[in-house]
Amino acid sequence: MKKKYLTTNQGVPVSDNQNSLTVGRRGPVLLQDVHFIEKMASFDRERIPERVVHAKGAGAHGYFQANKSMAKYTTAKFLQDPKKKTPVFVRFSTVVQFRGSADTVRDPRGFAVKFYTEEGNYDLVGNNLPVFFIRDAIKFPDMVHAFKPAPDTNIGNDARFWDFISLTSESTHMITWLHSDRGTVKSYRKMEGFGVHTYKWVNADGRAIYVKYHWKPKAGIETIDRHEAARLTGKDPDIATRDLYDTIASGKTVTFELKVQIMEIADELKQDFDPLDPTKTWPEDKFPLMAVGKMVLNRNPKNFFAEVEQAAFCPASLVPGIELSADKLLQGRVFSYADTQRHRLGANYLQLPINRPLAQVNNNQRDGAMQYAIPEGTVNYEPNSLAGGMPCEAPTGTAADYYLEGNAVRQKVSLTDDFTQAGQRYHSLSKKDQSHLVDNIVDSLQKATKSTQKRMVGNLTKADPDLGKRVAKGIKI
Repeated sequence: MKKKYLTTNQGVPVSDNQNSLTVGRRGPVLLQDVHFIEKMASFDRERIPERVVHAKGAGAHGYFQANKSMAKYTTAKFLQDPKKKTPVFVRFSTVVQFRGSADTVRDPRGFAVKFYTEEGNYDLVGNNLPVFFIRDAIKFPDMVHAFKPAPDTNIGNDARFWDFISLTSESTHMITWLHSDRGTVKSYRKMEGFGVHTYKWVNADGRAIYVKYHWKPKAGIETIDRHEAARLTGKDPDIATRDLYDTIASGKTVTFELKVQIMEIADELKQDFDPLDPTKTWPEDKFPLMAVGKMVLNRNPKNFFAEVEQAAFCPASLVPGIELSADKLLQGRVFSYADTQRHRLGANYLQLPINRPLAQVNNNQRDGAMQYAIPEGTVNYEPNSLAGGMPCEAPTGTAADYYLEGNAVRQKVSLTDDFTQAGQRYHSLSKKDQSHLVDNIVDSLQKATKSTQKRMVGNLTKADPDLGKRVAKGIKI
């Protein structure tokens, strides 16, 4: 095998990587030791800001393949040909925890998929739980602040969590998911994924429908109780990361089936819940799951930092045939996700190999930190005639045409009902899972103030009297 000699970042050979340049054997180190200075300066800058949320994650490469053409519902090209395999990269993550935390803590799990389609990248950014804590993105900073360590002590504080939750009744449904055993997992291969939000699919005739995304793991669903989660936090805090990597490294694949629920837009206001509300699920007996395709993960990242840590997702990364709904939480994420990546990775983060689309990129955006594309020619504007009018606007595609009118207002969603689905979720659980849910809530809620406990018991009682009564008994109020 041909030898690879150590070099500086400029490609200059390094003959001694063990000893700094000094004045004699015992003298001080010289500033002119350019190799030492470069090496240390690079090391000092190895860490970038961690994500505010979804800081710890694991990832894998693979492909997506449709079962059949979805042309009836959408023009998205990666959903048309069952013979086509669209490359994907998936990042699984915890949400609230920091980068060095355990995989098994109680937390939602991020489930983000980047499709490298011929029409550009499409990011489907969701979680392993089908609902969320809030329905308006303006509350997101407050929510995350309440869940993160306290600003005065930098210590996690259950009292802060429950104070926010008890005052935000729309979170009640999410609590019945998060504090069930769905909130503690040890394998990313054995959890469901959800788009959480409502999106639109648009076909070639401009007809739009609402869709909800569901990922179903081929390996089945596996959860652990809080006692096992606590044990693994100490014994093997990276168990989910390790399980994903080792499974693929052994030559096995990880498969998820993609299914969707479909709703006619004309039926939006005919429901007894708001279909655009991310604190709600769509009943599957009324809106059955339809199989769309499968995702197969078959290749591990070669470098964790370059691929998993620098992978950047955003719900605004859409392709023709897929559009946003007016979900107020989704609308806020469209700005926030890309904005945080510009802060973490720089203005040109989409030029990084893991984020770069396979489709050709042609525009007049220029310069900025870490710009390594080299645009040629004198033209960096549109319209122009000096470059033959190129790049020019693409032909008009098919998009949903809908009418918007109204006053600029700050108002709550009209159809809220924060408790019915939470109660239905409780009733859907087995007796064992109901007991685990109560036990998990009690274990955490007993650390909150009495006034917070009373508010929370009130919310749980509105969801289901038995649930409220059992939690009240557990925390002795």
